[in-house]
Amino acid sequence: MTVSSKLATYRLPPLPTVGEIIKLFNLRAQKQLSQNFLLDLRLTDKIVRKAGNVSDAYVCEVGPGPGGITRSILNAGVKELLVVEKDTRFIPGLQMLSEAAPGKMRIVHGDILTYKMERAFPSQLRKAWEDDLPDVHIIGNLPFSVSTPLIIKWLENIANRDGPFTYGRTQMTLTFQKEVAERLTASTGSRQRSRLSVMSQYLCTVHDCFTIPGRAFIPKPKVDVGVIHFTPLIEPQINQPFKLVEKVVQSVFQFKRKYCHRGVGVLFPEARRLKSTEQMLMLADVDPTLRPKQLSILQFKNLCNVYRDMCDEDPNLFGYNFREELRLKKRGSSNPESFSKTSENEDWT
Repeated sequence: MTVSSKLATYRLPPLPTVGEIIKLFNLRAQKQLSQNFLLDLRLTDKIVRKAGNVSDAYVCEVGPGPGGITRSILNAGVKELLVVEKDTRFIPGLQMLSEAAPGKMRIVHGDILTYKMERAFPSQLRKAWEDDLPDVHIIGNLPFSVSTPLIIKWLENIANRDGPFTYGRTQMTLTFQKEVAERLTASTGSRQRSRLSVMSQYLCTVHDCFTIPGRAFIPKPKVDVGVIHFTPLIEPQINQPFKLVEKVVQSVFQFKRKYCHRGVGVLFPEARRLKSTEQMLMLADVDPTLRPKQLSILQFKNLCNVYRDMCDEDPNLFGYNFREELRLKKRGSSNPESFSKTSENEDWT
């Protein structure tokens, strides 16, 4: 039996439409939660198709809301669907879907930012990182307010191979406002190149699937929405701890319109800034007059490797915080050791 015919054999029984569910339970998108409902099942079906073959797979849907994408996932013939929804108003409508697909769907009322997804599915689904992709997927129409912190959290999980990635190289298919989607997929030198570009692409193959016009959502957002597919790489392009890579990339892009030496400089205390910046750029073979957006992943790799060596030589360096030094200088402190913030002085070895 082919995949296409297999998918066609499973259909939910007749149910109220998503629009009728919204009216039935008096659901309204809350602006403070950045909620926007996608009612067109042709578009929700397309999102699920872009996730790959989810037939007989285990899927976690993030923020299902009134259940548009949920229906498309169930109709794709998944083995099990776990939905994580923070807003209690949507639970009754999701329960209706669960009852229509007995044994297929579990509902968790909780926050995806704190939910322990490593416990969500059977342990026998776990595969070695170097093996084929596991039969586990994450799909979601993310609220704009949570999309960036959530993808950064999951990128760190990928680097550490924990959380949803205890099962292996779990694929993700997620929506972002168009500007964020463009940053995630931006190539070296492009206008939208940013911290998100580097942090996502050094760990994943990132694919821009398609754009959903804002008018397809209720209420209509002011921007269009991009659907992005992430596949974790077997080997990261930068083989350093996530927190170290994040600090280097954040520092470089802190002054994204300046030459890159300006951002590299904030990695070092003022007393040694010029000398250490020059040394780091020279050892990394990076032109100090390049703009941050012009730096390739390879150049960021070289910067991270050199910075790691410098931190090994000076154990206090990684804890140094540029903004904390500025703050303490205004207060008149001249003790270099006080320029480290405890919250940022993490063990990255």
